[in-house]
Amino acid sequence: MVIYLFLRNGIATLIPSIAVPLSLVGTFAVMYFCDFSINNLTLIALTVATGFVVDDAIVVIENISRYLEKGDKPLITVLKGEGEIGFIIISLTFSLIAVLIPLFFMSDIVGRLFREFAITLAVAILISAVVSLTLTPMMCARLLKSEAKTKIQSF
Repeated sequence: MVIYLFLRNGIATLIPSIAVPLSLVGTFAVMYFCDFSINNLTLIALTVATGFVVDDAIVVIENISRYLEKGDKPLITVLKGEGEIGFIIISLTFSLIAVLIPLFFMSDIVGRLFREFAITLAVAILISAVVSLTLTPMMCARLLKSEAKTKIQSF
């Protein structure tokens, strides 16, 4: 509902509503294979990751929508928009993961808990970047339409 209030477009709201659960389910899969428990720290990591996932998806949608409003074709729009924003998402992802590196090297029981937190958050951010660079632009190309064209067609 909050995303809809800011985007004011139902189809544009649908794209993050698919990207967020997909990224979190992928994170749960990695947690399962790493034999992590669902504790307070991993749940906090998933909560923090949700903000990054939504942010990545919305940044991509906004940049692509900007080109759609200019009247470009959807495929050209996605290529232009993704070309501009792709490096930013990749650099943001690696810088966020770099912040978590000290938590990987903590020792003792506290280190094990924070290691689960750091790995869960890093995996969620990494999966979010992959989804934002692949699935989100594809859905934008297929689902988003220019509002100017939609208004002309409705008359």
